[in-house]
Amino acid sequence: MESSLHRYRSQPETTPWFRGLPVELRDDLVSHASLLRLEKGHFLYRRGEQSSGLYAVLGGALAIGTVGVDGKEALIAVLGPTAWVGEISLFDGLPRPHDATAISRTLLLHVPETALRSLLESTPHYWRDFALLMAQRLRVSFENTEAMAVLPAAQRVANRLLMIAGGYGGLNATQSRIRLSQDSLASMVSLSRQTTNQLLKNLESQRILSLKFGEIVILDFDRLRAASVGVSDP
Repeated sequence: MESSLHRYRSQPETTPWFRGLPVELRDDLVSHASLLRLEKGHFLYRRGEQSSGLYAVLGGALAIGTVGVDGKEALIAVLGPTAWVGEISLFDGLPRPHDATAISRTLLLHVPETALRSLLESTPHYWRDFALLMAQRLRVSFENTEAMAVLPAAQRVANRLLMIAGGYGGLNATQSRIRLSQDSLASMVSLSRQTTNQLLKNLESQRILSLKFGEIVILDFDRLRAASVGVSDP
């Protein structure tokens, strides 16, 4: 492990998935890792590229999604510290299914594909640990799909903010300050920016959240949770 990595050794353990791994696997992943820095707007990888390994976000954030031929963005998630990404292609050997783009200056831990394959060949039961990461991501995907299908717009916005702030069910650390533009949030919940802005302003007027430039600050999680299931503010 390169010397500059020592200062980040404990950071991935703030995420439940990594913290729950066998000590030997945690040590192996970090010992084979290197640091990677991305500037805002730069791609970590693009849809259709071959897998180059597994990544953990140590600082900044990644936008996960894709852009259609018409230029319309389909944003799936915004993942911050200490989310891990890249496990899907590890399993099926197929190209990346989406883009991963830095939305701010971002620091990543990179475990190369060759090191991962070697590790899994020597210790096959580790496949289950990576399967748990993918299963966790699938659960989040199913929850998002259900919310998009059945929830009205106001509940959809509140639900997605809760999911992001809660770290997508443990995929990354919880946070009360969400660095996310209203355009990006609108893309995630399939609403117009105008409608999304109106719904956010309504939540702000109730002092459930505060809107900053490029940032949404959650002030009251309990009332946001109530809003996500359609319970009116008393």
